[in-house]
Amino acid sequence: MADGGRLLYVGAGTSGRLAVLDASECPPTFGTHPDLVQGIIAGGEAALVRSVEGAEDDAEAGAAVIRGKHVGPLDSVVGISASGRAPYVVAAVEQARRLGALTVGLACNTGTPLARAADHAVEVIVGPEVVTGSTRLKAGTAQKLVLNMISTITMIRSGRTYGNFMVDVVPSNSKLVDRAARIVSDITGTQVPRAREVLESAGRDVKTAVVMIERGVGADDARALLAAHGNRLGPALHSA
Repeated sequence: MADGGRLLYVGAGTSGRLAVLDASECPPTFGTHPDLVQGIIAGGEAALVRSVEGAEDDAEAGAAVIRGKHVGPLDSVVGISASGRAPYVVAAVEQARRLGALTVGLACNTGTPLARAADHAVEVIVGPEVVTGSTRLKAGTAQKLVLNMISTITMIRSGRTYGNFMVDVVPSNSKLVDRAARIVSDITGTQVPRAREVLESAGRDVKTAVVMIERGVGADDARALLAAHGNRLGPALHSA
């Protein structure tokens, strides 16, 4: 991803909805472009709110969506299926692997077609559901936890956090503006009103505001310093 690759989740039914949910949280939380982490659900957007019968059985559609995304060697594709057998998901992962992408199969069974199709299998065995066959329950919960781990660790490794602060947060509403100001205050030890003032002068960019305060520079110099260090806050603060 540091070289321009993307993270694509592919699922059907509940697994597909979880894929779209986790992907959709990355832009506001980590300031990513919407194309960087994508969630793909069998049946398209309509399947987010209403079941599209037979969509998970359409293997050709799964392969086609990967071709349509122009997946290549820099990309990572995570197939998600509670049973590990959904033809749409298995075909998508097989196609992605043929195109050279890194592939992962996330399932709640062992020894599944999805595991065999992927480079790496993540098998989370949750046991029988409380309501038999309703994989939106334990399996869905487990899948969401794994997707949280994948996206969060990826963002941390990409330099989109500083300590436990989400310094690439997009302050798109009043709650997030307050949160961004508190992040600047907590990192720098500056009082919140002053942190908010600098944050506004930094175009509401947390990293820029922190560098401005910690390095005693203006917004343009702070942005240049971040750019020189791959937009990673730690190196920008601690470089000579």
